[in-house]
Amino acid sequence: MDADGMNRLLHTEGLVIGHRGIPLCAAIDMELTAGELTCLLGSNGSGKTTLVHTLAGLIAPLEGRVMTGTERVDALSALARARRIAVVLTDRPRNRMMRAHELVSLGRFPWTGISGRLGAIDRAVVEDAFAAVQAAHLSDRAVHTLSDGELQKVYLARGIAQGVQVLLLDEPTAFLDVSNRAELLVHLRTVARTRNMAILFSTHDLQPALLVSDRGLLLHDGKAWSGTVQELRRSTVLSDTFDRPGTIIDPATGTFDLRPLN
Repeated sequence: MDADGMNRLLHTEGLVIGHRGIPLCAAIDMELTAGELTCLLGSNGSGKTTLVHTLAGLIAPLEGRVMTGTERVDALSALARARRIAVVLTDRPRNRMMRAHELVSLGRFPWTGISGRLGAIDRAVVEDAFAAVQAAHLSDRAVHTLSDGELQKVYLARGIAQGVQVLLLDEPTAFLDVSNRAELLVHLRTVARTRNMAILFSTHDLQPALLVSDRGLLLHDGKAWSGTVQELRRSTVLSDTFDRPGTIIDPATGTFDLRPLN
């Protein structure tokens, strides 16, 4: 099916993002497609978090549009938005006594009606979401006892339980060790494939992101570059963005070579 049809779940048109009228990045034309994992790359301050919040409808665009199907995301009601787009941030829940299954169950609230009570179908969806990320053993754990890696699994399960088409994650691997980073990224790719979801995650972990992702979106110098990972590696945009005195990036692998400063 053509990407302009049902497979394109979210796209932008001439999007400009920023704060208080000051643009961070302009002319962002990108799309998120069902079944694909997209990595969002860029240096600190390039606008990655702002873009995630804008795509989720949490921040209004300075210019342009974020579209889901034929509808603007910022024109949707909060309920309609929550039924299409889930966003996972890095903050820990403030309620230390909340159990993991309660946190994942929050994803069902857009579907439970005014009562907020989970029915049999909702409970089955929550159980399935835990199984999807191999985290059923965490269900009864208090959230404050979870490691960073375990918490990110639970957050991902909540996004799955929300029953959305689009999942956006802001720096999900930021506080994880190497093995937990790899495991989480594999889960993201698997969920995108098996659930036909469009998933975007922002990251500074360049090499693993390029290994698992289908597409890349890179913000640099106030502009955006979008394409497949293979196109990203063939272009000069990685070296333009990340090369520094004393370091040079290998675009084929996403790894850095350190060189002494004379």
